[in-house]
Amino acid sequence: MDYITKLIESAKKTNNIVCMGLDPVLDVLPSPEKNTRERITDYFKELFEGMKKRGLSPSAFKPNIGYYSSLDKPREKSFDGSLALSDTLDMLDEYFPGIPIILDSKRGDIARSSLNYAHEAFSCWICDAVTISPYMGSDSIMPFAFENKGVYILDRTSNPGAKDLQAIDTLDRFDEREVHPLYMAVAHTILNWSNAHKGVGAVVGATSLNELEEIVYYFKEKDIPLLIPGVGSQGGSASDVISRLKKSGYNIYLARINSSSGLTHPWKKGPSPENAVELALDAIESLLKEAAIE
Repeated sequence: MDYITKLIESAKKTNNIVCMGLDPVLDVLPSPEKNTRERITDYFKELFEGMKKRGLSPSAFKPNIGYYSSLDKPREKSFDGSLALSDTLDMLDEYFPGIPIILDSKRGDIARSSLNYAHEAFSCWICDAVTISPYMGSDSIMPFAFENKGVYILDRTSNPGAKDLQAIDTLDRFDEREVHPLYMAVAHTILNWSNAHKGVGAVVGATSLNELEEIVYYFKEKDIPLLIPGVGSQGGSASDVISRLKKSGYNIYLARINSSSGLTHPWKKGPSPENAVELALDAIESLLKEAAIE
């Protein structure tokens, strides 16, 4: 199944466009007496089991690899973080079969290095999609164009510092050399790359709704998947995003609105409360309702 079809089918199956970020923060997780791997794996297992019991399923998951690899100590032959990621991916396959998994790694390098990073995401971790940086251009992008895999290219991101570069006016070679903000020049380039690979998409934050709407209008006639972070802790609203998507005529089944800490540990700072799992389940249920398709 190609990635576009997988996105559409999973959205129809779950009736939502939520992407659940899975970014473990040890300081706020329960069971500090356990080792790192067990703390992450046991918490997510309890959370996933609770989701199944309540009938809750997002239409994508997104682990950020840095939250796991930073917990490894390779020089000490300890790989608890990477093993926890492996456990988490195995559980997702078991509890949520058919739901896309996006590895958030934001890679991007010259051709052979990009190919290595692509194998990391698709052959080693066996994920469905990856996030990458556009800065080095086509020869760093195309190595990620694996058959039936998704590639989310950073376009207008949700962080405050995004404006430092992404809002700079620039000449756009794909639009009669008119002046555009860099994020629109990137959007035009993403559209061009999508002609070479079905599954090329864009990361566009929910914290700048006018810019999101501008990009969405540009993409609306094409199958360009959108990964939309910034909902929840960063201040974005899922209902506002959905309103803009529907207004534009964009195929809403291709969008994924991401929330991470707001779903996995909504209490934000430790120690975790006794009802940690219930608080997380309530947050997940609330966002799924807010981001329902129908």
